[in-house]
Amino acid sequence: MTRLRMGMVGGGPGAFIGPVHRIAAELDREIELVAGAFSSDAGRSREAAETYGIDPARGYPDLETMLAAEKARADGIDFVSIVTPNHNHLPSARAALRAGIPVMSDKPMTATLAEARELAETVRDAGLPYGLTFTYTGYPLVREMRERIAAGALGALRKVVVEYPQGWLAGEATGKQAEWRVDPDKAGAGGCIGDIGVHAFNLAEFVTGRAVTEVLPDLGAVVPGRALDDDCTVLLRLEGGMRGVLLASQIEVGELNGLRIRVYGEAGGMVWHQETPNSVLFHKLDGTTQLLRAGDPTLGAEATRLTRIPGGHPEGYLESFANLYRDFATILRGGEAPFLPGLEDGLRSMQFIDTCVRANAASAGWAKLTD
Repeated sequence: MTRLRMGMVGGGPGAFIGPVHRIAAELDREIELVAGAFSSDAGRSREAAETYGIDPARGYPDLETMLAAEKARADGIDFVSIVTPNHNHLPSARAALRAGIPVMSDKPMTATLAEARELAETVRDAGLPYGLTFTYTGYPLVREMRERIAAGALGALRKVVVEYPQGWLAGEATGKQAEWRVDPDKAGAGGCIGDIGVHAFNLAEFVTGRAVTEVLPDLGAVVPGRALDDDCTVLLRLEGGMRGVLLASQIEVGELNGLRIRVYGEAGGMVWHQETPNSVLFHKLDGTTQLLRAGDPTLGAEATRLTRIPGGHPEGYLESFANLYRDFATILRGGEAPFLPGLEDGLRSMQFIDTCVRANAASAGWAKLTD
């Protein structure tokens, strides 16, 4: 199979998420990173290209130069992966799509809801594939939960609790990765709510199959002098009368990446924890608990498809990321990948961020989550 050629925007020296995207994209050898506008500094972009092991001449000083040069090559890029801070998502995706190049973007979709709506029009006009790396939807057991819940394993759904605690911003935000996340000009209107709260929101809707209809947000900037929220509590109302709670924080000292989702229905409950991602607890109304594990022969076709190695051999964050890139490759080759987050997920996530920020600022109480 001929590998798809990827161009990257961002991911230069000192970046965290760029190398993650590169490793994930190349894991199944369906995709190869061949070019990039890795930095706005031409020298650093060439340096990044050398670090990634690609031709330094294809480490471009900016996206426009990359698009023009790659379009002129017989072996030019097949799609662009956007791994920049949020404020660059719209201009980068818009430029690529207008040049006829599909886009895979890190979340959130854009920095603001207005930008997301503008990008949505560009995606629709271009008629090209557009994907978002809501990473946690790529875990096999997350998709197993979704499919079992959709099949009625929990009966009528009653409540979802999704938590995303981190502690790395409990003190001063120092270093490249921290500084842009607390800067409204680069992160957008939301801090923690836009960085990790949006992951929790997306996961809640993805797993339950229910859309959030109303939110009651309490967002706070706990660290003195911080311009954006770093601690969030949001009550949720979902379709069908389902209730929910979303907790996201980056000031909980000692927490690493403790994303956890619990879903409860009339007949049972299911629990998945990102730090132990290869198992799901399935609590049943009769008092028994079943342990579902990655690689188990009882798992459905989707979870089985996404599991690369036998049970007991842990797969995690990178493999989940890789599953999203595998899905995107399937779409680029003309197939279907219904679980890959895309345009509508991006708009929903930006509506969530925008509604929470505005309702919190106005002390508005319950706010409808509508476009």
